[in-house]
Amino acid sequence: MQHDHTRSWWRTRTGFVVISVVIVAAFYVLREHYGHITGAKSYILLLLFPLMHLFMHGGHGGHGNRGSSGKRGTEASRPHRHGTDPTG
Repeated sequence: MQHDHTRSWWRTRTGFVVISVVIVAAFYVLREHYGHITGAKSYILLLLFPLMHLFMHGGHGGHGNRGSSGKRGTEASRPHRHGTDPTG
């Protein structure tokens, strides 16, 4: 019965030192820039709304796709959903 005694690189002394340095550096970078991030929260929220608008309209065909009747909610205005039968 043979056992594989090779260790992962992360469990070596070098791996431990690298992980420790990355964690400490990330802590100091995040701590130094926390004020910038909290000051920009309102702007990030305002930028999020137009992006959500652009990406969410991909699900129903966008504006003006109401079919021939011009009424919302009719079969002609509903796009075909993948995985469903368009005839029934």
